[in-house]
Amino acid sequence: METREAEQRREHDGHATPVATEEPARQFRKRWIFIGLGIVVLIVAIVFGVPWLRYMLAHEGTDDAHVDADVVEVTSKIPERIDSILVTTNQHVTRGQLLVVLDDRDELARLQQAIAQYDQALAEQRTTVQQGHGGVAQARGQAAQAAAQVDIALSQLPGAQQNYDKAQADLSRTASLVATGDIPGEQLDAARAEAAAASSQLQAAQNTVTAARAQEDAAAGGVTAAQGRLAQAAYASQAQVAKAQLDLALRNLRYTHISSPIDAFVGEKSVEIGQTIAAGEVLMTLVPSKNIFITANYKETQMGNMHVGQPVDIHVDAYHGVVFHGHVVSINPASENTYALVPSQNATGNFVKVTQRIPVRISIDDPRSDMPLRPGMSVETYVKVR
Repeated sequence: METREAEQRREHDGHATPVATEEPARQFRKRWIFIGLGIVVLIVAIVFGVPWLRYMLAHEGTDDAHVDADVVEVTSKIPERIDSILVTTNQHVTRGQLLVVLDDRDELARLQQAIAQYDQALAEQRTTVQQGHGGVAQARGQAAQAAAQVDIALSQLPGAQQNYDKAQADLSRTASLVATGDIPGEQLDAARAEAAAASSQLQAAQNTVTAARAQEDAAAGGVTAAQGRLAQAAYASQAQVAKAQLDLALRNLRYTHISSPIDAFVGEKSVEIGQTIAAGEVLMTLVPSKNIFITANYKETQMGNMHVGQPVDIHVDAYHGVVFHGHVVSINPASENTYALVPSQNATGNFVKVTQRIPVRISIDDPRSDMPLRPGMSVETYVKVR
């Protein structure tokens, strides 16, 4: 019994001795394995970490960014009932494509009424214009007659002047002869009477010329007045009002057809067929299919070296591993807080400084049709500032 136990102990001691000798070697191998793994990790960290560190030092990044677009709200300019809607949600539409048709029966009736009123106003205007032309012709005829009277009066004036001059010369000569006694004094009285008559005739001729010229001036004024009435008739206010009403009726009829102002996708419809809408009510929202951009809200501490034109790397959450490229288009002149409904007031006793965000608009220089960017998508942007 003791011999068997002794043999077992010897066998156990015989196995324990090799295990004790192999333990340091195993630990030595593990140590070198760990050292090798550390070296590999260090190399990987250097290979990938240094470029990443250099990239981050040269870029300013933020995840407070999203795909954006200038969304258009389609509205109606007139209150009317919807007759038909020609597009569906998510449908692509082109600029000028018909979207909604409104009931146009009332607009057509108003247009016919406006046309009738305009035609009547034009007829009245034509009658007034014809009367105005007649008045101008009559005034011109009177002016021509007055001018003829002036010519007649002027033609009589030289003869009266000559008679007057002759009578004055005869009076002077007769007075000289009477003074020398060559002729009797009775002839002087006769010469004086002839001179007085010639003077009266000359004065009458001059008065006739003056009166004729006054009539000519009055006739010319009549022509001017008649032309003014004609011009007023040509631009009668009643016809202008009727024309304005006609133009308004035509526009309102055109407003019953509502078309897309841009190339876009129908984002959301807010009305249905048969619904009566008010002027200015939103019918649907159009999301542009072009000119998509990124709005990134950067901290004010990141804006020191940022300016328009800098290149940007864009990572879209929906497309992992894909990098879009763009550039800074514009930087908002104020922080987001400035546009808040109730901006924070810094001049208070309990003021706590909060880092503000500045919206930055970024273009997308390489859009891809197989990876569409939809407004609202979350993105990360990295602006190269160094």
